[in-house]
Amino acid sequence: MNLRENYNDLYLFMLVADEGSFTKAAARLGMAQSGVSRSIRGLEERLGVQLLTRTTRRLALTQAGEQLYRTAQESFAHLDNGLNLLAHYRDTPSGTMRINASLHAIDKILLPKLAAFRRLYPDVRLELINESRFVDIIQERFDAGVRLGGDVGEGMVAVRIGLETEMAVVGTPEHFRRYGFPATPQALAAHPCIAYQFADGSHYQWEFRQNGHIVKHTPQGQWAFADSYMETAAARAGLGLAYVPLDLVEDDLAHGRLIRVLQPYSDRMPALYLYYPHRNISPALKAVADALRV
Repeated sequence: MNLRENYNDLYLFMLVADEGSFTKAAARLGMAQSGVSRSIRGLEERLGVQLLTRTTRRLALTQAGEQLYRTAQESFAHLDNGLNLLAHYRDTPSGTMRINASLHAIDKILLPKLAAFRRLYPDVRLELINESRFVDIIQERFDAGVRLGGDVGEGMVAVRIGLETEMAVVGTPEHFRRYGFPATPQALAAHPCIAYQFADGSHYQWEFRQNGHIVKHTPQGQWAFADSYMETAAARAGLGLAYVPLDLVEDDLAHGRLIRVLQPYSDRMPALYLYYPHRNISPALKAVADALRV
C-alpha cells in the first residue's frame, strides 16, 4: 500500500496517541471530534489492522499501533530535518551561481573581489563562464551576467561593479620605427591594426574623442581576435596596433615592450555592471552582488 496517501491521517493518528484522546486531539487542531475519529477509522481500514483500543477513560495503542507510531515518528523526524535543510537554503547563501562575463571582467574584477567570498560563503559554488558573445542569461540558464553600461533589458537589475576603463592604442617600438607615430586618429589608416571580432563576425570600431566629437576607426589588418588579451598578445608580437583597456598593458608600457599613442584622443569604456532578473533573487546571488558592488 502506498502510505503517501495517508500522511494527514498518520499525523492525526500520532496526535491522538500523544494526547490519548480524540477530544483533545480535535481541540488542538480545531476540528470536530467526529472528523478525527472518522479519519483514524479510515486509516485502520486501509491498513487492515486495529491501531487503537478504545475504553471509556482513555485510548491505548495496540501492538500494531505502537509499531506504526515508532515508524511514523522516525519518518516525520527525517521529514522535519529535510524541511529545516530547505529553510537553511532559503536563508543562507548556498548553491551554484553561474555568471557569464568577459575574460577581462573575470580577471580584473570578479576574481579579485570574490577571492575572499569563498571563505565567507563556503556553501556557494561559483562558475564564471567566459564567452566573447552576447548571451541571453535567462535562455542559457545563467544566474547573472556582466556587461558594459547599466542599460539592461526590462525586468533586469543592474549593479555597478567597476569604474570606467581608459582605452589605449599600443604597439611595439619596432612597429613605430617602421610605420611612424600616428598624430591623429585619421593617421591610423596607414597602420595595420588588430581587430576585436564579435561572434557575428562584425568588428569593434575604435572610438576617439576629437574636437568635442566622437570619431571612429575601423581596424584594417590581417588579424582579428575575440578577446582583448589575445589582441594585447598580438600587439606584443608585433602584428599591429591594438586598442585595448589600459589596465591590460600597464606593465608592458612600464617595461618598454609597448608604446602608447594617441592618448589625448583615447575614449573610455563604460563601467561594468552585474545584471540579473529582478524577481526571486536568491541569498547567494544577493551576496555575490553585494561583494562586487562599488
